[in-house]
Amino acid sequence: MRFLLVLSVFLNAYMTFGQYHFSGNVGQDSSGKTVYLSLVEDYRKSSRIYLDQIIGKATVDSLGYFQFQGNNLLTDNRIHRIHVDGCAENSDAKHFLGECDTSKSVLFIANNKDTLQFPTSFENQTLCAIIATNPKSSVFLEIEALKEEMIFDFADHSSKANALLNFRKWFNTLQQFGEQTEEPLAELLIYDFLSDRKNETHAYYLENLESSTYYNELQARLKKKYPTESFTEQYQNELWADKQIIERNTKKESGFKPIYFLYILLGLLLVQACYYLLKNRKRRIEKKAVDILTPQEFKIFNAIREGKTNKEIATALFISLSTVKTHVNNIYKKLNLETRKDLK
Repeated sequence: MRFLLVLSVFLNAYMTFGQYHFSGNVGQDSSGKTVYLSLVEDYRKSSRIYLDQIIGKATVDSLGYFQFQGNNLLTDNRIHRIHVDGCAENSDAKHFLGECDTSKSVLFIANNKDTLQFPTSFENQTLCAIIATNPKSSVFLEIEALKEEMIFDFADHSSKANALLNFRKWFNTLQQFGEQTEEPLAELLIYDFLSDRKNETHAYYLENLESSTYYNELQARLKKKYPTESFTEQYQNELWADKQIIERNTKKESGFKPIYFLYILLGLLLVQACYYLLKNRKRRIEKKAVDILTPQEFKIFNAIREGKTNKEIATALFISLSTVKTHVNNIYKKLNLETRKDLK
């Protein structure tokens, strides 16, 4: 049965060469509901459908099938979305915001020559599988599966240490998977998830951007495959802006901080306090020296304060070196000092 389904896909591709043909089954309970085909040029707008993205509209038939076909898509791969609007016509809910539980949506990669089918899968789930002539069409489904694994991984390990290990693991896993698809559009969707400022991944993304060459390599791949497209320029501009954030944060960390001013102020106050203490101490010693030292001792006291050695004092006063030493010891005792340094 599956072989016949695949064969049917390729026969349709052959019969409608040069045209796209997207069809699928979303269940009879969706009969009469509107299905939208949209083109997603801005990867930051991939989480839901936007009015300016819609390029086609169809209605689910009584058996639950829908289809889009034509020749108005681009010849290169692009990101597209199929959205089944499950909101009732008279509902106040915003139809494209996913507010209605019965709304269904799927992202995929396709171009103007592709044939895609969206069959019901296990337990009749819809828009969960893609059979396509384009091997890149279903990569977003695989990315979503990896993201779910990542979320479960984080739920099981809540400590900061484990969170850091998980960030490293999953950034590496998702980036490697994206690169292996050889489709930069798939990598852009991964980048959108990891760098989203509303996600807990954003802080680690900035660290990763600073240390990893992956982002510059992705930029090179985009320029090579999609050199003139708006999403290539968008990625380049976002990368530059995020690098500016990193540079500013680095300058803040290494630059002058208010706390440094406080440290400097305290240091200056301490130096000033020490200066006044020493100055007052010298004044007290000098006053005491005037009161209790003999004239000869006072001469030697002043000579010591001028930085002269015992030998120089002996020569200047025409006395012996031993006499100078005796006077110095007497000065220490009278002024309650212990070293020559205390006199200065």
